[in-house]
Amino acid sequence: MWLLLVLLQAAVLPAQPCEAPGEEAVAAVQALSRRLLGLAADPGRDPDPSVYLALRLAGDHHLAGEQQYLTRLQDTFQSHYNRTLQEAVPPHGHPHRDATAEWPQTGRLALYLLGLRATCPPPDPSSQRSLVTWLKHHLEEDWAGSRRHGHPLTSYYQYSLGVLALCVHRKRVREEVIRRLLEAEHHHKFRHAGGSAVDTEAVTVLAFTCLERKRLVRSRLAAELRAARRRLRRRMVEEQRPDGFFGNVYSTPWAMQVFIASNMCQMQTVYGQAMAALLKNMDAFTTTATMAQVLPVLHGRSYLDITSMRCQEEPDTLTPINPEPLPEMLGTMMVQLVVECPLPGCSQHRLYDQLVPAPAGASLLDVLRAAAAQEPHNFTFDTQETPQGPFLISVLGLEAQQQKRNYWQLLTDPSTSLQMGVAEYRPRDEDTIILRLSKW
Repeated sequence: MWLLLVLLQAAVLPAQPCEAPGEEAVAAVQALSRRLLGLAADPGRDPDPSVYLALRLAGDHHLAGEQQYLTRLQDTFQSHYNRTLQEAVPPHGHPHRDATAEWPQTGRLALYLLGLRATCPPPDPSSQRSLVTWLKHHLEEDWAGSRRHGHPLTSYYQYSLGVLALCVHRKRVREEVIRRLLEAEHHHKFRHAGGSAVDTEAVTVLAFTCLERKRLVRSRLAAELRAARRRLRRRMVEEQRPDGFFGNVYSTPWAMQVFIASNMCQMQTVYGQAMAALLKNMDAFTTTATMAQVLPVLHGRSYLDITSMRCQEEPDTLTPINPEPLPEMLGTMMVQLVVECPLPGCSQHRLYDQLVPAPAGASLLDVLRAAAAQEPHNFTFDTQETPQGPFLISVLGLEAQQQKRNYWQLLTDPSTSLQMGVAEYRPRDEDTIILRLSKW
């Protein structure tokens, strides 16, 4: 009888929350928060909703700085979505080109709505109704625009973020929208060539957990979501690398959010191993995007914690660390630049293979510019500005196209994928950099 009472008591007690790193790592985590805060204060950087989320989910705050950043976000998004959907989209038509981007902005708008929900005090809900309507529209456009391909126009990662954001705002999601994700999980469609599916699987688990926890789905569908969550979580455990990472260092924080959201981090040794691996590799998180990705889990939080945030007595103790200019490096380095196209339709596999001189310490973007400038001027490329910095979209006239699901993959010889963009990664002397047109 006493054993039964103990088990019953354990069943009704709340799960132990996940804890942030021990005291020896607190200073390093706080320094990372302070550096992100310093970067966020730079008016030359476009505001990123994931940065705001990281600042809001931290243990310490700089409330005035967070408010200023929120104002910049609001200016950006309200100007973009300044019309109602009915005004922007003609009957039985698509949004005008000046009303929204050519491709659905599912993930970016989802992160902004998550950020609004994390604001203290929360904004007037009426001001968010139009944004929620836009997000629902993006989800449908995301899917319908590429229905014949069987996948969203953007990615399952962005699609899952959209479902998660609607759930956090306690908005019901059509069952068909949810079943698209269930079907994709069942048929292992999240994984793409040359990359890991961990981040997509993790966001999907967060969305399914939220839908079930907020009771926004019927009991039968909730059971299916529960089973899918178990499969995905088990897959993550099985695929953890010997170094503690899930996929790679940058996808690992997403996987850790899964264990935090399910209050399982104290029972899973894999979580402790992943946390130890992150703390050993803090120097990998140098950009605003990567800092924002890792900071919530270093504070023991997941995006689902947004739904239970308390605004009272938030410690206003965080001070920024202003970014220091990179040290000037003298001399020249030589980088072997290779362009490959292994896809059908390309005339040959290796399209370019040249030694490129560039200033020591230059970014990969600088190396590409140097290649374009050197004789006989047979190297060309183009980039597109994104919230995460310049994104490589064209090399030697070959464009990466979402409708064809290809992209320019950045690698070091022989096949190690870079986890930074062209503006952040800095090759070393005698490195070989491969630009490979790949499928995803």
